[in-house]
Amino acid sequence: MKTISHQEFGGERPLYAEKDLRLEHVIIHAGESALKETALIEAQGCRFEGKYPLWCCKGFKVKDCLFTEGGRAALWYSEDLDMQDTLVEAPKMFREFRGARLRGVRFTHAAETFWSCSDIEIDSVQADQADYIFMHCNGIKVNNFTLNGNYSFQWSRNVEIRNSLLNTKDAFWETENVTVYDSEINGEYLGWHSRNLRLVRCHITGSQPLCYAEGLVLEDCTFGPDADLAFEYSSLEATIKGAVTSVKNPRSGSIVAGSIGEIIIDGNLKAPGNCEITCNVRAHLPG
Repeated sequence: MKTISHQEFGGERPLYAEKDLRLEHVIIHAGESALKETALIEAQGCRFEGKYPLWCCKGFKVKDCLFTEGGRAALWYSEDLDMQDTLVEAPKMFREFRGARLRGVRFTHAAETFWSCSDIEIDSVQADQADYIFMHCNGIKVNNFTLNGNYSFQWSRNVEIRNSLLNTKDAFWETENVTVYDSEINGEYLGWHSRNLRLVRCHITGSQPLCYAEGLVLEDCTFGPDADLAFEYSSLEATIKGAVTSVKNPRSGSIVAGSIGEIIIDGNLKAPGNCEITCNVRAHLPG
């Protein structure tokens, strides 16, 4: 493997189509597509300032690196990445990407990151300013993830999340086959129009969660007091520890909760309208 150490590059495609190359403490200055169409690349302690640096790449490792804001849209149309202990200040980092493993990575401006990606594993990662992260993805495994950004995981399929903190409005819309374990999810309008969303030992806050859902499952979850008007038009099987502020027009299935402050069943209830609700406090039925 050829090694380039302590050098600087800029301009258009300075390392185009390189193969079997190790970069040590290299700086990629302003320009475009520094490492486009490359393969078997290792980058250690490098700084990426120019945009589109790693497009159409196959097989690369990134460790202790920095992607500045200028290094935006860095990882598109590529596959097979290991990234560790790296700071990413740039948005739109991953598109049409297959096979990435990230550990100890911090995204400070992760807007529109991970679009149309597959086979992604992340562990001990934080993503801030992360609106529209993980759109149209398939096959995502997440552990110890801190997310600050809205509209996350929309239209994604086959996702598993564990031990995470998700501060995100409008999360999991139109998703399919998503399971979240032992996590906290804060944000309004969680999981609308989802299919086969399963939440296990999760804490949920934010108004109108989990409406219009099909095949929804909750196991030993807890709700914050602002998580009101839950489950409208959803089919579900839910066990909830403690109190739920209010439930509105669940469509079918069952809900078991410690207590429910208000159950709203009105003339807009959709068929079959036979959800069985069990709690320790008698429901208030308007009218």
